[in-house]
Formats: sequence, C-alpha cells, structure tokens
Amino acid sequence: MQKLLLLFSKLQMQPDFDFVPYKYGCYSFQANADLLTLGKYGVVSQTERTWTKVTPEDFVITLKKQDVAILQAIRQQYKEKSTAELIGITYRKYPYLAIKSKIAEQYLTPDELVTLANARPVNEETCLYTIGYEGISLETYLNKLIQKDVKVLCDVRRNSLSMKFGFSKNQLKAACEGVGIHYYHLPELGIASEQRQTLETQADYDELFKVYVAQTIPNTSEQQVFIIRLLQQYQRVALTCFEAEACQCHRSHLAKAITQFPNFSYLLKHL
Repeated sequence: MQKLLLLFSKLQMQPDFDFVPYKYGCYSFQANADLLTLGKYGVVSQTERTWTKVTPEDFVITLKKQDVAILQAIRQQYKEKSTAELIGITYRKYPYLAIKSKIAEQYLTPDELVTLANARPVNEETCLYTIGYEGISLETYLNKLIQKDVKVLCDVRRNSLSMKFGFSKNQLKAACEGVGIHYYHLPELGIASEQRQTLETQADYDELFKVYVAQTIPNTSEQQVFIIRLLQQYQRVALTCFEAEACQCHRSHLAKAITQFPNFSYLLKHL
C-alpha cells in the first residue's frame, strides 16, 4: 500500500502525502494514520497483508480528474506486480527513501546497493541545529533532520502535546526512533503556555525572551550541559519547538546560551 501510494503521489503536481525513509522503504505516517481512522469507522478492514474497502460507496468519483487519471495509470502499470517487485521498483526509482531499509539486500543488485549507499546523507561536522515544525508535515520535518544526519532530537517544549498530527511527545518519539533518531524531552527548557497567549508582534516575543534569558537560562545549566554531552557523543543534535522562525522561538536563545559554555566549540545552525 505504501509503495503504491508513493508511486501515485510522485505523479501528483501537489502530492497529498509525504514520505520518509523507513525500515522497509518509503513510509507515510499520515497515510497510515488515515488508514487506521478509516478502519475505526468501518470504511476499510485490515488483515496482515491487505487493506479492503468494506463499504459500498464509490470514492473514486469524489477524486479530482487529474488524480483519477493518475490512479488509472498506476493501476494499469502495476496491477500485476507482486509486493517484492514493488519494493524493488521503489528502491531503484527513489533510493533515498530506501536508505533506512533493513531488507534492501534482498531486492537490489550490488551495483544498486552502491547507488543506495550514495543516497545516504553524509555529514561529518559537529553541529547544534534548531528546527520548528510549524507549517510542515511530520514527514517533511523528519526528512530535514535525516538530510542533515541529525542523530538526536531534544524537544524543548514545556508542554509536549500538539494538535498537529505527529508532534505530540509519544508520536514524535516513535517517529524519530523509527528513522534512527534518539529523542529526549527536556520540559525544564520550555516556556509555559500561558506566557505565550498574547504574542502578536516581534516586540512581544522579544519581551518574553528577555524574561526567559533572565530567569530560565540561568536555572537550567544542568539540562544545557546534558545537550552539550549529547553533541559530543553524537555530533549532530537538534533542538525543536513549534515556531518556524527561530527569532520567534525560545530555542534560538537557548541555543545561543549553550554556545557560550566554555567547552562549546561547535557550529550552530537554524533549519
């Protein structure tokens, strides 16, 4: 299902789903969540190997004409392909999405495995990154981390719940671990949500961050040292919160404070 959906999405002008390199190749967390929701409401049923629509509605007629055409083309081209063949096809066409695969050796030739290896992001610098998830999907977010070869994600939100799919603590932790990234939640480094309710201008953010720098930063040296130790061990660590722009997030001030420790001699970059 995931392989067919990838092939479908790659033909869309604006893909409905994004994918990450996962244990068995391309994977969309959002698509899987949608399927589970459809199962919950009795629209589809699942076995170990199949998804089956169990309601009489014809959902194809609700699709855009362009998507119907793509669906028909995908069906015509791949309807006779086995699961093994689809795995091989997607691995060869999109090697980046197979870089985390545990089964690539079963489906690719030695030369194809070299191509896959060359698709793996290589990053030898020791760097502290910061990243926000505002306005992007979980898959796009994870790909940003993977492409920088980030090994550890430090969630510096005070409250790790999110209305956005994939970004509550347990969801994000599972997703990170699924793509080989360690996850830590460090709530002491966050800002209470009630302090963020009246932020409308950059000046409002700046006033909030003055308080954060004066009160929180001096009292969280233990957590900051922990991040430095992670950086020394894993080379690439990212601090994460919600805001897309680092200037509107406390993570930029936290990162700056960490760089001022005497033993910090690494790069700092905002994704």
